[in-house]
Amino acid sequence: SSVLHPELSSNWAGALLKGTFTNVSATITVPNPTLPAGAQGSESHAASAWVGIDGDTCDTAILQTGIDFTVDADGSVSYDAWFEWFPQFAFDFTGIDFSAGDSVALSVQSSNTTSGTATIINLTTGQLVTQDIASTKPLCQQDAEWIVEDFEDNGAAVPFADFGTVTFDNALAQTPSGSMGPSKANLIVIEQGGQTLTNAAVGTSSVTVRY
Repeated sequence: SSVLHPELSSNWAGALLKGTFTNVSATITVPNPTLPAGAQGSESHAASAWVGIDGDTCDTAILQTGIDFTVDADGSVSYDAWFEWFPQFAFDFTGIDFSAGDSVALSVQSSNTTSGTATIINLTTGQLVTQDIASTKPLCQQDAEWIVEDFEDNGAAVPFADFGTVTFDNALAQTPSGSMGPSKANLIVIEQGGQTLTNAAVGTSSVTVRY
């Protein structure tokens, strides 16, 4: 696995590959998020796991799809599947459900720089959702990502859930000349308030993010 010095981010943890990409995919096992040690009060905590194209080198657009996981103050857990062509808002998929331990395939495909498709398949239940998306904000197709995010809600980062470990298995990025795994990707870890909240590692076909 990679021992490169990771980039620090306030909200992204995982791996980012540079190149020319038309498709990014991976399979994750749905985690069972818990409240982090020292969590106070009635706030819910959340995190999101997603695959995407662009958003780093090319920060004007991102095509991404993933799953949010939320744990309420009473410990109850919920999941939402979504797709987004940033800077447009994210939209939730309907017709797909998740439980901790489910195996879920995530993929985004850009047909060209202004249109693409997001697909999520719950391999455990057989449910599949897919959405064609068009945008006036073109992709550069320069970044491929496998990320766990402390996402924003109403302009502020949500309290970050302890998601345990999320591994993006079968992680692939499609280039004009074939597919690539994440072994040469840059690592990113989340640092907030001077504290590193995650670590990340890559193998030949996997990206592992730990809380």
